Amino acid sequence: MRLEAITWERLGDLLAHRLLDLEPADGSPWPRVAFDGAPAARPGELAHLVSEALRVRGRSSLVVSTEGFLRPASLRLEYGHQDVEAYYDGWFDTGALWREVFGPLEPDGDGRVLPDLRDPATDRATRSPYVQLPHDGILLLHGPLLLRHWFPFDLSVHVLLSPGALRRRTPEAEQWTLPAFARYESEVDPATAAGVLVRADDPRHPAWNG
Repeated sequence: MRLEAITWERLGDLLAHRLLDLEPADGSPWPRVAFDGAPAARPGELAHLVSEALRVRGRSSLVVSTEGFLRPASLRLEYGHQDVEAYYDGWFDTGALWREVFGPLEPDGDGRVLPDLRDPATDRATRSPYVQLPHDGILLLHGPLLLRHWFPFDLSVHVLLSPGALRRRTPEAEQWTLPAFARYESEVDPATAAGVLVRADDPRHPAWNG
């Protein structure tokens, strides 16, 4: 796949411009966009760039991180702090994401989204208020392993790191998660599944497939 060099700022602008005309396939008034990538790839930073680019164009958006929807530590860490299978299959509360984020954005939904459920640092409920996303407001959900859950995304962006870059940029304390991302590449092939691919091996010089 041919990739073109680009700056992060320009990438944010171009993606925002694309989202202005994005029509949900199911008739929902709220486009839903994934920013998928390992934590080391920092997909959330790109989501926030796009959100700001949308704001200056007069379009509302809501950035949501799956980190705010971690399952309780008692369930997440049931098999230990470094269980790869648990990380791949059970760390994120997909049921809560369906109920609190995607459900309200269905065609007959009310647009009231819960931006987070649990503080990842304290493992306590955040008790955040619901956010009313106006009609034509855009959900920008970011996190790892997103494209394996059948979430109803209208566009997906995958921020790719090569295995070597992923290993170098992942903190030592999180290196145990790397087999989960290797499995994700093998089973899901997010670089092919995503509508937009961004390669970020050198964080200063990204490239994308336009």
